Amino acid sequence: MELNECINYLLSISQNKVFKHFSKLLEEYNLTPAQYGVLNCLWRKGEMSPKQIGAMMHLEASTVSGILDKMQKAGFIERSIDPENRRNILVATTKKSKAIQQDVEATTEQLNESVLQFLSDSDKVVLKKSLASIIQADFY
Repeated sequence: MELNECINYLLSISQNKVFKHFSKLLEEYNLTPAQYGVLNCLWRKGEMSPKQIGAMMHLEASTVSGILDKMQKAGFIERSIDPENRRNILVATTKKSKAIQQDVEATTEQLNESVLQFLSDSDKVVLKKSLASIIQADFY
C-alpha cells in the first residue's frame, strides 16, 4: 500500500498540520490546543469533574490531570472539592479564562476557515461527519 493511501498516515499528517497552526494561533493567549479543549468543555457545560472532561475529550485521566495542573498554575481554571461528594473534584473557569472566551472562540473560527477553505460546503459536512464516525467507532 502506498503511504498516502494509509488512513493513519493521512489522519496523522493532517492532525499535525492543524495542531501546529492552531498552536500558533493560540500562542497570544498562552494556551495550547489541549487547554482550549478543556476550556471549551467548561464554557459549554459549566463546572465539571476531571473524569467528565476526560470523557468528553477522549483523554486518559493522567493526561487530563497534567493539563489541569498547567492551567491552574496559569490561572485559567480553579479546582474545588464537590460539596455533595467530598471525594470528587470540580473544575471551573476563572475570570481570566472567561475574559478571553470570545477572542479564543473567534480564533477557533479562524482556524476552521483557514483549514477548510479549499473544501466545498458539502465536503466540509462530509469531512466532519466522517471524522465524527471514526471517533465513535469501536476498534478494540
